[in-house]
Amino acid sequence: MPDARFLFITLDCVDPAVVADFWSAFLGTPVEASMDDGRFVFIAAGEGLPTICFQRVPEAKVVKNRMHLDLAVDDLAAATARIEELGGSWPGAEHTLEQFRWRTVLDPEGNEFDIALTDE
Repeated sequence: MPDARFLFITLDCVDPAVVADFWSAFLGTPVEASMDDGRFVFIAAGEGLPTICFQRVPEAKVVKNRMHLDLAVDDLAAATARIEELGGSWPGAEHTLEQFRWRTVLDPEGNEFDIALTDE
């Protein structure tokens, strides 16, 4: 038996409801619950994956994330357009490494994550 298992992936944010709604819409999974008067908001990432928790903190993000999500998409342009429609953004750089092509994009509070195409 492992020493630990995933419980949540937690993302600090100033407005958990707004950020959770963005991720809920982009991942196509509902907001499951909130606790402590909305200080914590939870969405399911998908079957077999840990729940994502959005935790209210007083300070806005100011530096690059030390950890981020990498998400597979079928179409970079369509996924980028959806991210922007939901209030996120794309600073404009696209990267390629071996069989991967990806874009680093931002959620509504500027948290970085990657959307990627892979040759499968």
